[in-house]
Order: sequence, then C-alpha cells, then structure tokens
Amino acid sequence: MTHDKIPLACVIGSPVAHSLSPRVHGHWLARYGISGYYVPIELSREHLESAIRFLPQLGFRGANVTLPFKEAVLAFADVITDRAALIGAANTLSFLKDGRVRADNTDGYGFIANIRQAVPDWQVRTAPTMVLGAGGASRAVISSLLNEGAPEIWLVNRTRTRAEMLREHFGARVHVVDWSAAPRSLGDVGTLVNTTSLGMTGQPELHFPLDAIKSGTLVTDIIYTPLETPLLRNAAAKGCQVVDGLGMLLHQAVPGFDAWFQKRPTVDDALRQAVLAK
Repeated sequence: MTHDKIPLACVIGSPVAHSLSPRVHGHWLARYGISGYYVPIELSREHLESAIRFLPQLGFRGANVTLPFKEAVLAFADVITDRAALIGAANTLSFLKDGRVRADNTDGYGFIANIRQAVPDWQVRTAPTMVLGAGGASRAVISSLLNEGAPEIWLVNRTRTRAEMLREHFGARVHVVDWSAAPRSLGDVGTLVNTTSLGMTGQPELHFPLDAIKSGTLVTDIIYTPLETPLLRNAAAKGCQVVDGLGMLLHQAVPGFDAWFQKRPTVDDALRQAVLAK
C-alpha cells in the first residue's frame, strides 16, 4: 500500500469550504511535528465512491465526511462499525492497508467527551434527558446517551412522525413528547440537548421556554456559531450548567487523527483558540 508516503487526510463534503476541520487537524499536525497534511475536498455525489476509492493511492490514510454524504458513504464502505450502523451515518473513514474502507461515526463520542471535559461530574443516569430534534445529529446524540446509561430519552420534534421513527429505531428507553408540552416537563430532566439548527447564525430562533427548568440542569447545544446560543444564554441565567457545541466538533476529530497519524491528540484551550481565530 501507500503508507510510506507523506500521510494525508481530508474532509469531504459539498460545500466544504466552511469546514473548521482543516484548522483542527492542522493545529495538531503542527503541535506534534507530524509532516502530514489535512485538506478540504469538494465532491459531487456521482464522483463520491470513485474518488474515495482512489484516495489511498495518493497517500491518504482516511477522511472525514460531512454533509451531504454521511449516509451515502455507508453504501460502499467495506467495514462499518457498530455505532455507524446504529446511527445510519459515518463521519470518519479509514483506509486499511488491504485497501478496504472502514466507516465509523465519532459524533456521539465527540458529544459525550465534550460534556465530560466541561462538566466532569455530569450525572446522565439519574434523570431523563430531553433531546430537541430528530435529524441525523439527533441519532448520534441519542445513541451515545443510551450507551452512557441514560434511563430515558424524551425526544421532542416539531414533526412527531420523525420522532416516532427514531423511537422505533432505538427502542423502549426513547419516549416522544409533543413540542408544545415539552417545556412543562423540563423540571424533571437532568440534561437538555438541542440538536436542531434553530438558534444558529442565519437560522430561525429556537423558541423553547425554560421557565420550568431546575437550577443545575445541564444544557448543551451542538451548534457552535454562535458559541453562546440564545438557549445557552437563557439557561445560564436560570443557573444551569451550560456546554457549548464547539467541543463536540473538536472531540469527534480525535479518533480519526489517532488512526491516520498514529498520535492521540489533546483537546485543550490552545486548540479552541486556534479554531476560533479570525
């Protein structure tokens, strides 16, 4: 194979110019003195498989996959991890020495690691977790929460049928709650997670009153533009523990970098500052 070449990795998407992943991996490559490169590659759907099959011959060790290809890559991956199969999407590809493509999903890992770093004494097993949204990101979050031992997931989505589909997929610990009724139940949850794009820069606002939430509840938003979303700002004003979404992006990158460049990187303030630099 090509592992004697300069190690390369990339992020594949369409569009991909906005991705912060090159900053993340570029920072680590420089920090650890690794003579490799991480680049953005924009592809069309029709060229996705042929391009990915060819990348190892150019010296690529693997790739991150972002929208809109996270589901599509599973159709031709040779090895699919259990968590990628359960979530139904992959964000991390590794090119094995025998030429096979291994697909994994590290979004849930990144989500949990972000919370654990910010709030080390987070107790996920003692109360239900409320999750807003039933899209692709929600699947990764729900899967990781169940794996961590969350007793119940209260899933809230404007379109109830989408939430019901996830309940059927993940099983009895997931309960669907109507959007209009959910805010009244906030006093009983230990963790609140927003997986929707509402509140993101350029998107509509998230209208979800926090009147019933208890002080000390952990509230996290997977959005990181802005870093402090209106949800997090309102939650902090209520005395909640808040965790922004940037750390999820940073932590989900760790397993890929480790696999491609043979170094387990550290997520710290220096990395956050490098990624946030204008």
